[in-house]
Amino acid sequence: MIRRFGDSPRPDVAYRLRPGAYAILPHRGRLLVTHQAEPLPELQLPGGGIDPGESPVQALYREVFEETGWLIARPRRLGAFRRFTYMPEYGFWAEKLCIIYRAHPVRRLGPPTEPGHRAVWITPEQAARDLGNAGDRHFVSRETHCL
Repeated sequence: MIRRFGDSPRPDVAYRLRPGAYAILPHRGRLLVTHQAEPLPELQLPGGGIDPGESPVQALYREVFEETGWLIARPRRLGAFRRFTYMPEYGFWAEKLCIIYRAHPVRRLGPPTEPGHRAVWITPEQAARDLGNAGDRHFVSRETHCL
């Protein structure tokens, strides 16, 4: 059974399954996260939806690059969680299946290519407190001892 974070699913809503891959990216005592400006400003683990025909790891490499401009290496799956939310940028309600990895940021290739995103370095403690959803905060808190 995959743990759920956030609101319970609403019985009056048809949710679309939205699998995604997200990364905890430690480097020199800090974490690389993304700040997304829209629809509401928030700090997030870099990552996002897995496109058709794409593996979770392929999506992870692509999404981290798009949202941070960084190349990553050695992803290791930590677990997964679900959350039910409205995605205003896509106009639908989603059951997000969030697969969480730990990986190593190895080189900045340029600025983020995803509009409205910027790469931010923060402490693990700040991430555990300020990331935009409880699932991300849970996984960062679990990893803090080995960051």
